[in-house]
Amino acid sequence: MIGWQDRLTGPAGRVVDRYFTDARGGVSRPPYAGLNLGAHVGDDPAAVADNRTRLADEVGVPTERLVWMNQVHGAEVWVAEQQGQTPPEGDGVLTTTADLALAVLVADCTPVLLADVDAGVVGAVHAGRPGMVAGVVPAAVRRMRDLGAERIVAAVGPSVCGRCYEVPAEMRDAATDLAPGSRAVSWTGTPAIDVAAGVVEQLTADGVEVSWVAGCTRESDHLYSYRRDQRTGRFAGVVVLRGEGAS
Repeated sequence: MIGWQDRLTGPAGRVVDRYFTDARGGVSRPPYAGLNLGAHVGDDPAAVADNRTRLADEVGVPTERLVWMNQVHGAEVWVAEQQGQTPPEGDGVLTTTADLALAVLVADCTPVLLADVDAGVVGAVHAGRPGMVAGVVPAAVRRMRDLGAERIVAAVGPSVCGRCYEVPAEMRDAATDLAPGSRAVSWTGTPAIDVAAGVVEQLTADGVEVSWVAGCTRESDHLYSYRRDQRTGRFAGVVVLRGEGAS
């Protein structure tokens, strides 16, 4: 269920927990088999609800404090201030509110978890190729700084690798004009894009310290991949700013 997790602790005693799930566990049946967290992919709504409850239990928050995005492959970033907010269209969500679990759903795109544990600001970002080109990650970093963040760190989760993301040459050129590090070549020698590498380049240019979690979605059978399977589920990145008394 939880494929990767870590904890950041600040000198003032603040705590931030970060997680990336995978497809293992859960109750969804094929072709979504496992812990599908996507409610928009055709899976049984009851199975998705069960899976989301299991995720909430794993990260230690009530289900209603899981904050999901209305992802549209853009560059809009919004701020969640309380549970139950209706998410606007956007691919980045931030909060300074403790014990809200911000979630990003992916099945090849790059999930990014941002945190300034000292300032008490966290964020989750959905960065596919269009979002990377549109600058959703730099937009989220700027908005975090508007909220008081100074020392931001990022966890970049598993996504489709450059060897597996074959694209037309003109699409690669458009991406690499904005993020040269995203230029890649596929397994068969054709033009390709490494979105995660481009995102890491953008973060580094903005002075953000990066932890890059290994894994290619298309090559890993324990991760959902739209490019591999078309009809499939979604895994998540989740970040939680803990309240007082976190242990």
